[in-house]
Amino acid sequence: MNNLSLFFSYLLLGVSLAAPIGPVNAAQFNQGIKNGFLHAWILGIGSILAELCFIIAIYFGMVHLLETPFAKTFLWLFGSFVLLYTGLESIMSSHQLDGQAERHSLRKTFTTGFLLSISNPLSILFWLGIYGSVLADTMEKYQTEQILWCSTAIVIGIMSWDLLMAIVSSGSRKVLPGKTLTLISIVTGLSLIGFGIYFGYQALIVIF
Repeated sequence: MNNLSLFFSYLLLGVSLAAPIGPVNAAQFNQGIKNGFLHAWILGIGSILAELCFIIAIYFGMVHLLETPFAKTFLWLFGSFVLLYTGLESIMSSHQLDGQAERHSLRKTFTTGFLLSISNPLSILFWLGIYGSVLADTMEKYQTEQILWCSTAIVIGIMSWDLLMAIVSSGSRKVLPGKTLTLISIVTGLSLIGFGIYFGYQALIVIF
């Protein structure tokens, strides 16, 4: 397999890794319909930075530090707090979709995206299972340069999906009626709260 076909195969893998519905996708769509393309894209960039941290941790074998009971409990609880807060904020501001509402700063939006990913133990397990196995496979077949090439392709694939999400959500803001956008904002907020409750439940399981 030449470098170009290898790159595109791992780029598609990156897209498939980012596509499943989860807290980040819900929050990104919510940002897009409320504040437009740039805020949705910046939230995705914050999430990608957290995922880069996971990739680096897996590459250097540091991810095992995050698998201790204390680390898992902290991440479940912290993730639950971030998701509950973000979900409640989404519902409480769901009526502010007329363009006159105060927008979050880009820094706050970026931080939200980063925290949603970095505090998600499911992301850690996901990346450990998927990227860990990919890394093991590529190390057996390819040199270090090609491993970096594959990792870069995965990240670009994730960025491409986040870009698509930002375009779709901000485009929806322009074409859908206000009541529909309000309903979408409430639904995404409830989904974030649902994830938050699940994270809190998982923390209690680890504790007790």
